[in-house]
Amino acid sequence: MNWINNVVRPKIQRILSKREVPDNVWLKCPESGQMIHYKDLEANQFVVPGSDYHMRMSGEVRLRWLFDTDEYEKIATPEVTPDPLKFRDERRYTDRLKDARSKTGLDDAVVVGAGALDGLQVVAAVQDFSFLGGSLGRAAGEAVITGLREAISRQTPFIMFAASGGARMQEGILSLMQMPRTTVAVQQLKEAGLPYIVVLTHPTTGGVTASYAMLGDIHIAEPGALIGFAGPRVIEQTIREKLPEGFQRSEYLLDHGMVDMVTHRHKLRESLSRICNLLMDARRDELSTALVPADQEIAPVELSDPSGQDAVEDADFDDIASNDDVDKTGQEDDTRPSAD
Repeated sequence: MNWINNVVRPKIQRILSKREVPDNVWLKCPESGQMIHYKDLEANQFVVPGSDYHMRMSGEVRLRWLFDTDEYEKIATPEVTPDPLKFRDERRYTDRLKDARSKTGLDDAVVVGAGALDGLQVVAAVQDFSFLGGSLGRAAGEAVITGLREAISRQTPFIMFAASGGARMQEGILSLMQMPRTTVAVQQLKEAGLPYIVVLTHPTTGGVTASYAMLGDIHIAEPGALIGFAGPRVIEQTIREKLPEGFQRSEYLLDHGMVDMVTHRHKLRESLSRICNLLMDARRDELSTALVPADQEIAPVELSDPSGQDAVEDADFDDIASNDDVDKTGQEDDTRPSAD
């Protein structure tokens, strides 16, 4: 009897019992309904193989994918008061922040990192939609501004991966204030002559679209990304008309001139590397040319004799940069990857 209870019965129970499967092992494609294993999806950069649907990527994964050898320096961002307005709806705002931090492991919606992209140093910021919908609050605004200032300090391009539902309503006007603040920081980057590239991912809406997400030198969108200020449902209810097919999707916006290119995620890193190198090469050329200002007039030398030897000896070249100076400043690095 003891043998049946101790050996046979436990084996039967193990056979008949339902095996527990973690929720995140199998994921379902929102577009085709295809089931795909998480490891296979991760290996394919979170693009569903059958439907080519681009699923969301976390901020940490996005940065590891962007930089060489999956390594980067995480840039610390300033701490802010977590709940300045003491906001509460169905739950306290502080409780929502604790849950989001516990779920994602992030301090807030924006992660900033610096590293090498095909050998070129860049600074990048990623909005993580899993943290309260990537909403723009004081902490996220400070992170974006910190990233832009870090790029200015390091003299590197700045890449912004945008994904957000808009401003964070729990912070009210303080959230809306991040729109002009980030806009000023973007302008400082441009005044420094450094490239600002925005990658628009699904979805990018609200106050983020109305501020730094649409101020880039180059706007790249992932396929099928929803990009706009108000959502299509709200627009339809307001104008009482049916919107065109694919309205506010990246392909539609490309056809109407709102984005510069729509790039598949598998080719995105290559495109970013090429664009950053191209823009930085143009900047180096401008700096090299600036060594001798274009408006500087060089007085003509009157030759006192046919050979011109006396004039050459008497000419003052102190104000003209030497070739050695030009070479040291304007020479190109042969180790840098080609823009092609």
